[in-house]
Amino acid sequence: MTRKILVTGGAGFIGSHIVDKYLSLGHEVAIVDDLTTGKKENINSRAKFYKVDLRDKRSIAKVMHRERPEIINHQAAQKSVSNSVEDPTHDAGINVIGFLNLMEEAKPAGVKKVIFASTGGAIYGDAKEVPTPETYPPQPVSPYAITKFTTEQYLRFYNQTAGITPVVLRYSNVYGPRQDPFGEAGVVAIFSKLIAQNKSLSVFGDGKQTRDYVFVEDVAQASVKALKYQPKDFDSAIINIGTGIETPLNDIVTLLEKASGKKAEVKHEPARAGDLLRSAIAITKADKLLGWTPAVALKTGIEKTYKFFE
Repeated sequence: MTRKILVTGGAGFIGSHIVDKYLSLGHEVAIVDDLTTGKKENINSRAKFYKVDLRDKRSIAKVMHRERPEIINHQAAQKSVSNSVEDPTHDAGINVIGFLNLMEEAKPAGVKKVIFASTGGAIYGDAKEVPTPETYPPQPVSPYAITKFTTEQYLRFYNQTAGITPVVLRYSNVYGPRQDPFGEAGVVAIFSKLIAQNKSLSVFGDGKQTRDYVFVEDVAQASVKALKYQPKDFDSAIINIGTGIETPLNDIVTLLEKASGKKAEVKHEPARAGDLLRSAIAITKADKLLGWTPAVALKTGIEKTYKFFE
C-alpha cells in the first residue's frame, strides 16, 4: 500500500536514509528541510523538496495544504546538546515552536500519524538502570533533551484532541554514512574523518565511557516498521531504538584502527562536565511491538562508515 509521507529534515543524516528507504518501497515522499545542517547532495531526486524553516508558519501551511500527507516523519531538529545549553531559546524555537507549527497544520491537512525522532540517550539522563527501558522516568538535563520530552507530551495532546496516532522512536547514538563529521553528536564520523586525514583524536576522560551505537540503516528500518504500527495507548507508542549494548569509546577507536589499517594518535583531554559515564537503552519493546531488531553489527557498520569518509 502506497503512503503519502512528509519527512522533515529529509536532507539530513538520518532523514535522508529514511527518505531513501521509503522511496525504495514505492511510497510518495515530500521533504521539508531548511538546509541548515541538511545537505543538497543527500536529497533523493525522486522526492519533492521544499526548502522551508519550521518556524515559518505561513510556508509550512502552504506545504501542508499542497501535499496533504497521510503520515509525517519528524526528524528535523536543533540536534546539538551544547548549542541548546548556550542558547535554549533558539533550541526551543526549532524543536518546540517549529513542531507546533507543523502539528497545527497537520490537523486541517488530515494527517493520520506522526513518527517522531526522540532521544534515548539524553532523555533518561544519568540512569541507574543500564540498558535503560522505556519505563524508566525521564530525567532530561539539557534543553535539547527537555524539548524532545516536551514534544512527546505534545504528541499525547494531539493524539487525545485530534486523533493523530503517535509513534515515538527514542534513538541511542546513531552513526553511519552522511553523518556530519564537524558536529558534536557523531564521534564515529568525527574520528573517521580525522583518521582518514591522519590527524590526532581527542578523547575526553579515560575513554571508558560507554554509549549504545546503532547503525543509521537500522534506524531507517525502524521508521519503515513504524508505518504500519498502531499503538494501543501512549505508553506503547514510545519505543527505544538502539542495540542494548554498551560500547566503550576506546573500543570505537580500536575498531576504526582496524577498518582504516592505521594506528590512531589519541590525545586524552580532561573529562567534560555533564558527560554521561554509561549509556545504553533496552530494545525488547522494539522487538515485541515493532518486530524490529538491529541487523548491522558494530564492526560492519564502522567499516562502512569509515569507507564513506575515506
